[in-house]
Amino acid sequence: MNRLIVVSGGSKGIGKAIISRFAKEGFDVFTCSRSESNLKELKKEIERTYGVNLYYSVADLSKKSDVEIFGEAILSLKRPVEVLVNNTGYFEPGLITEEADGVLEKMIDTNVYSAYRLTRILVPQMKSAKRGYIFSICSVASLFAYPNGGSYSISKFALLGFSKVLREELKNFGIRVTAVIAGATYTNSWASSGLPVERFMRATDVADSVFSAYSLSPQAVVEELIIRPQLGDI
Repeated sequence: MNRLIVVSGGSKGIGKAIISRFAKEGFDVFTCSRSESNLKELKKEIERTYGVNLYYSVADLSKKSDVEIFGEAILSLKRPVEVLVNNTGYFEPGLITEEADGVLEKMIDTNVYSAYRLTRILVPQMKSAKRGYIFSICSVASLFAYPNGGSYSISKFALLGFSKVLREELKNFGIRVTAVIAGATYTNSWASSGLPVERFMRATDVADSVFSAYSLSPQAVVEELIIRPQLGDI
């Protein structure tokens, strides 16, 4: 039976690139998105290209109820989760002192609570198996404040803290934990920036780095994987 990877928010961008990279290596996939049409297209593409199975749920992981539905759907397969990638994320630029009321709550719900809740659903199974790998897609905004970062930086600092705590809690259960601290990666959110594509990392760069970390022996773990564009942050 194929190994199983779970990627939240996997219909495009970094999530989709990670799905493709692991599917290429024979992993079955379980993912989610708010768009069923995107998920249907992804399923056709991945299954046709790599000959693996892709399962999906239509879910908005900023909502606790949707995380629970997604998690239960994964558990219903009754298969061990080899890799969990907490990828769901949302960005809205602004200043803490000026952004609209509710922006922080939305950032925390989407960027932090989604990972917290999904991990709590799936990790008991990993602990019983004494194996597994958890990646959380953080950001260079997890390391320092930058202009117009607003509540996004707050949420990404929190996600990095979440990953650090998981690492300490799970090391004795054979579960490896990595915070993926990614710089500017060319996805749809950057398409209207006016900057040349060459100024960004590719989503496949992040995906290849994640797979490389996974491929290390069980005796080794990359606790923090920092990857930036060659010319530096944007």
